[in-house]
Amino acid sequence: MLEVSKNAPQMAIIQLGQAFRNFFAGRAKYPTFRRKGVDDRFTLTNDQFQVAGRRIRIPNLGWVPMREELRFSGKIVSATVSRQVDRWFASITVDTEDPPRHAAEHQGTVGVDLGVLNLATLSTGERVPGPKALRRELGRLRRLSRSLARKRMGSKNRAKAKNKLARLHARIANIRQDSLHQLTSDLTRRFDVIGIEDLNARGMVRNHRLARSIADMGFREFRRQLDYKAVRRGALVAVADRFFPSSKLCSVCGVVQEEMPLSVRLWTCPRCNTTHDRDLNAAINLAQHAVSSTAAACGGEGSGSRHPAAVKPAPLKQEVGAKATFA
Repeated sequence: MLEVSKNAPQMAIIQLGQAFRNFFAGRAKYPTFRRKGVDDRFTLTNDQFQVAGRRIRIPNLGWVPMREELRFSGKIVSATVSRQVDRWFASITVDTEDPPRHAAEHQGTVGVDLGVLNLATLSTGERVPGPKALRRELGRLRRLSRSLARKRMGSKNRAKAKNKLARLHARIANIRQDSLHQLTSDLTRRFDVIGIEDLNARGMVRNHRLARSIADMGFREFRRQLDYKAVRRGALVAVADRFFPSSKLCSVCGVVQEEMPLSVRLWTCPRCNTTHDRDLNAAINLAQHAVSSTAAACGGEGSGSRHPAAVKPAPLKQEVGAKATFA
């Protein structure tokens, strides 16, 4: 403890206290010890480090070069230095003004249907292919995993093999993150209202035949990114209930199919004889649901598409003199 900054143990105890508060409040599970060598990081308060251009001064290390300058101006609060595989990152917290919001391009409403064949199908007919990084690198991942298992515990060769495998895992995660960022940024930049479905990702991965493909797409991360980016753009995310029959509902006449296994990609409506693509039909239904729900909550489509918050799970009844609230 004498070889490191005093903030390393102090902030660890403070963070432990916050973890226990979250546990007793029911927001998190019981705190567990962090393993050495896994997700290593420490936090520094603003009196223990300095930032000057593309350098940061860390106690007992001195000035360390950074790849880029600090992009925000304001009061520096703290910095967390973390390791990801063989790279080190400094996450600096700055107390600054809210960045200016960039309005969307007002291209109307869009429905987004997530899937495993394509990452997303839009109601406009666009299809966004998923990167499927895990599937592409699965052979190499298995080979490196077998190589690691053959190495003797505690040997230098095992440490090299472990680092090589960790770099591959980081590469897969970065490819997935990049594709999700591009998709969510494009959606919030173009559209005022975005209709999506509340997917039960945790339940979906219990299907052993689809678990790997679903996890490879990153549905939960898509929802997280879409929510905070919509706030920045002033857009609205209309979330349909997870039991909403987006795939089984005919977008033309409104009839609902009772049974439709996942193997069915094209189906014909028995009432209007319209042939639907499963994913495109679901996206159109989500767009129509988003329009109807926002109109019911805000008194009609003409009331505008910008709202105080970005996520609206269900339509709310609007009373005279009351404000519509979205959680």
